[in-house]
Amino acid sequence: MTATAPATDPDFDPVRRRRAQVKRLVTIASRTGYALLALAVMMFFVALATSFNSTMATIVIVALVAASCLLAPAIVLGYAVKAADREDRELGL
Repeated sequence: MTATAPATDPDFDPVRRRRAQVKRLVTIASRTGYALLALAVMMFFVALATSFNSTMATIVIVALVAASCLLAPAIVLGYAVKAADREDRELGL
């Protein structure tokens, strides 16, 4: 006799499994993006206090661009995952 898995178990529901994967990737991308943003701000103030040369400006610009590229989709996908989880709870799934 085999036991059936509950519908809310992410190990047996491919949609929930994929949503959990996306949630993990969003968490990693968000943390990395915010760390790069903090690096850009920190490097800007270090460069402002010292000699603002082209190397410092390049580091600030690259960190800002990388942070934006990571954070934009991570924020949107994070809201999508939260909305899907909320809808599942409201429907009792």
